[in-house]
Amino acid sequence: MARTLVIKATSGADGMERCNQAFTVAAAAVAAGAKVSLWLTGESAWYALPGRAAEFELPHATPLQDLLEVVLAGGTVTVCTQCAARRDITADDVVPGIRIAGAPTFVEEVTAEGAQALVY
Repeated sequence: MARTLVIKATSGADGMERCNQAFTVAAAAVAAGAKVSLWLTGESAWYALPGRAAEFELPHATPLQDLLEVVLAGGTVTVCTQCAARRDITADDVVPGIRIAGAPTFVEEVTAEGAQALVY
């Protein structure tokens, strides 16, 4: 059984390098053929909205929009339910293909056989 990689991004503009690292690892894992689930929590939840990832700029980093597109093409992207609610983000607001789900779904993913969780 192939390992599933569940990656949680916990920062956005408040921790740009950590945020970029989560997206970079998720995209690299998709490119390597891994099953990937990227969770956007805290301030990273904003990057689920159309155009927001394109505004993210970090020197010497692949554009966040490009990384998000790779993950969406080959994995799943989820915004934390509570994080979305605190920011008034609804399912109608997010980029097509991004879902909103809560802790039970996250726990199910990280406790599945062969899963590896990474938190940035």
